[in-house]
Amino acid sequence: MKTLACYLTLIPCLLMAVDSPGQREDWTHLKQAALKVDQAVAQFYRQKRLPVPAVADDATFLRRAFLVSVGRIPTIEEARAFLEIDEPQKREELVHYLLRSRGYSSHMTNWAFDLLRIADARNGTTATNEPYRHWVRTAIHDNMPWDQMVQQLLASQGDGWNPKTAAVGYYTRDRGMPLDNLANTMRIFLGSRMECAQCHDDPFGKTERHDFYQLAAFTHGQGTVNQNHMSPLWDELREDRRAMGQEYNIAQILWDKIYGLSLSGGGAGRIALPSDYQYRDGRPGEIVGAKTPFGKGVRMSDKKDRDDGREEFAKWVTTKNPEQFPSVIANRMWKRVMGKGFYEPIDEFIPAKNTQSPELMMHLVKTMIDLKYNLRDFQHVLMLTKTFQFATNPNPSTVETGDDFHGRKIERLSAEQIWDSLITLAGGDPDRKPMRSLDDRIYLNGRPVLVGKKTMTQLSEEVLALDSEKEVRAYFTKFAAEVKKGGGGGGGDSMMAMTPVQRYDRDAQVRASELPSPAPRSHFLYLFGQSERDVVEGASRDPNVGQVLSLMNGFVQRQLVNNSDAHLYKGLKGAKSDEEKIRRIYIAILNRPPTSEEMGWMKEEIKVAGNDGLRNIVSALVMSSEFLFLQ
Repeated sequence: MKTLACYLTLIPCLLMAVDSPGQREDWTHLKQAALKVDQAVAQFYRQKRLPVPAVADDATFLRRAFLVSVGRIPTIEEARAFLEIDEPQKREELVHYLLRSRGYSSHMTNWAFDLLRIADARNGTTATNEPYRHWVRTAIHDNMPWDQMVQQLLASQGDGWNPKTAAVGYYTRDRGMPLDNLANTMRIFLGSRMECAQCHDDPFGKTERHDFYQLAAFTHGQGTVNQNHMSPLWDELREDRRAMGQEYNIAQILWDKIYGLSLSGGGAGRIALPSDYQYRDGRPGEIVGAKTPFGKGVRMSDKKDRDDGREEFAKWVTTKNPEQFPSVIANRMWKRVMGKGFYEPIDEFIPAKNTQSPELMMHLVKTMIDLKYNLRDFQHVLMLTKTFQFATNPNPSTVETGDDFHGRKIERLSAEQIWDSLITLAGGDPDRKPMRSLDDRIYLNGRPVLVGKKTMTQLSEEVLALDSEKEVRAYFTKFAAEVKKGGGGGGGDSMMAMTPVQRYDRDAQVRASELPSPAPRSHFLYLFGQSERDVVEGASRDPNVGQVLSLMNGFVQRQLVNNSDAHLYKGLKGAKSDEEKIRRIYIAILNRPPTSEEMGWMKEEIKVAGNDGLRNIVSALVMSSEFLFLQ
């Protein structure tokens, strides 16, 4: 009979992740919050006269916990260790380990990238989202409280390459589309769908066009830091870009990748109604002051511009909507853990009193506030509940709302979960590989220049400090000469080695969060529905023929099924019988032992096909619905 100590020795990484008994983090407050969730669910069951569901078995819990918290299935070693241990607290220990592992931040990064529509590049420009991407990744990795993260995103201004102000990417990502950005902001953080009000009063809601423009006044007046000083030079170079050749390409580094990533103006606090404004409450071109449409009211004068509108807006979103702001993010986390939003759609806020269980919804809001918007701890609370451990209901819900809290809802894995699980089978624990780091090298024509001499962060600081056209021209002449002297677009391996940058290409077998974002159209992630990051949460989990062909002929066959060096096959070493090999393959892929009937089928396959039988079993299990779905 194995003990927890034995379990830890089987997985050395756990020994480092889980606190020693004398230093163990106090989970008491998290357990108490989890108990209150279960009590509210129990009360709901009594009111609806529903039978209490059975608790899922260890194998189901293991797979569920891994995929929900770290976005991949366990390695064969992790799965065997958990299933073979006899320890009453092992589920709690597993949740604690997973939520404090690097895999958690990787999985949450995918969520944040989808929500905030973060891509590496920007269409129609050579600008990059690299520093903004890194800022978000770091905020997730450091477990920055959600209210602080939102506050920094919405109130940001300054240098896009400065680590302290790189959150400006939230606005510069939508350069030239401030109204669309505002509509997305309201949808993401407050669950308020206001996009229709950009053009007309919302016929399905309460938002009028006048309300929307008053709200837009808070963030109006976005510009770039000192870009006007370079405008004359840029216009000259653009007029005859072919003749200017390299000078134009060098200037483009400054124009697109430095000025283009900067954000000036803190928010004017007033805005002019559009020329096509059609309602009696305002005239086309009329100046209106900033005013909030709900929550604790905030307004600004329409008499003169200010420079703190975005800060006022950020404070209003995070602190003056005492139920709406925490409710929306609590509901998003509930859906991540439980499989379905407490209310749906998750980006359309519903007051707690109007939900199927007001008591539970109010408790979730209070818990989010009590935990100071710590999203990791909030998910920890949910994963400690009995509700999370309930077996999935195979039958349709009989409750009017459609949610009877009967186990996690069955859903297809996301593209990222499938990919991360496959590379786990192929290469073992993917979180042991280095994370992608910030690449702030200066690129010209796709190649790094001045490596070891100057970075984009340094260059941006110097350029944005220039406060006249004369200074910009002088700086550009000197910078262009430095680039040409340094190779103009060169930079061999020896030069690149001077700057420690961890970067992965499309073919790397690393976590989805480390790969180019979004993945190229021919990549596995794209075929399986990864978001193109154009719209909020734009991923798809719908099946298609391309996915079937990819599983049958692509990465799965090359790197897993037919690869004798795959980590999955290494896990078979020491197995002395076909029966034990089959058992280990099932545990590695489906995270459970085979049934007696399945064992009979698979032994027959090996008897008929010999060594090829093992590969056939692997191929069949990876393409099974059980592998592609989470329950």
